[in-house]
Amino acid sequence: MIIVTGGAGFIGSNIVKGLNDKGITDILIVDNLSKPEKHLNLNSLKYSDYIDKQDFIANLDKFKNYRTIFHQGACSDTTESDGKYMMKNNYEYSKEILHFSLNNDIDLLYASSASVYGNGDKGFKEDPMCEYPLNVYAFSKFSFDNYIRSLRLKRKNIDNQILGLRYFNVYGYQENHKGKMASVAFHMFNQIKNKEDIKLFEGSEGFVRDFIFVDDIVKINLFFYENKKHGIYNCGTGKARSFVDIAKTIQNINKSAKLTYTPFPDNLKGKYQVYTQADTTKLRAAGYTQNFTTLEEGVTKYYHKFESTGGYFK
Repeated sequence: MIIVTGGAGFIGSNIVKGLNDKGITDILIVDNLSKPEKHLNLNSLKYSDYIDKQDFIANLDKFKNYRTIFHQGACSDTTESDGKYMMKNNYEYSKEILHFSLNNDIDLLYASSASVYGNGDKGFKEDPMCEYPLNVYAFSKFSFDNYIRSLRLKRKNIDNQILGLRYFNVYGYQENHKGKMASVAFHMFNQIKNKEDIKLFEGSEGFVRDFIFVDDIVKINLFFYENKKHGIYNCGTGKARSFVDIAKTIQNINKSAKLTYTPFPDNLKGKYQVYTQADTTKLRAAGYTQNFTTLEEGVTKYYHKFESTGGYFK
């Protein structure tokens, strides 16, 4: 019996699909459908029940018999300026789920973020020396990681699995509802669909990120679900690619696509990661040996899914 918070969201729904592909359907979806279009992410999935996130947190004691929680639910808007809301939604809510897990011997695999590394001046290794969040979203993830670290120092006898995965730049199926926070690839696909040019910020050839296909995110989550490791791990490919590389990959698929550049927005200055590249040493040492999907392979798969189904599972 498995709980997936944020199960109607981007990564959460992909994890449910990955569980379904393994024959697992006894899944409780926890989410908030105030964006009603998110129901489209659930249409093709198999699960046993759904509950609103507020009802879930208010009635945790009813779910003691579940054995694993994939905690993916969060506000992922890196431009959100309401720090009180962000900390309540991402930090306090996560702490409640953590203590519920600890008190009932439930394994917890949760979504952290590579945003905790800030501009990456000191590298992208799972080490506090490398961490310096640039916005309150990153700070909320950073705070929860540190809360777990401090808890482990205080409590040496934690038996259940507590695992954090620091997602780098994830792209792929079922992110339609994310609006401005959807991946660059998704926005480019829509620009082509609307017969517009592919638009990039000026200087994008110098913006390089560790782009990871959502299929690989699912594989890593399921690897740790099956292998019961503990700790915080980077969830990236270890290879940085530019936004221009994505645009050129799309142009190779759609020969009519044209590329134009727009000024870099003032509201992102000082809050925008120019470079990310996961240090995958710890992930590999944990036994994860699968090859990562290349940017070209992932963007191509995603493009064809977008063309055929709008990017949804069907």
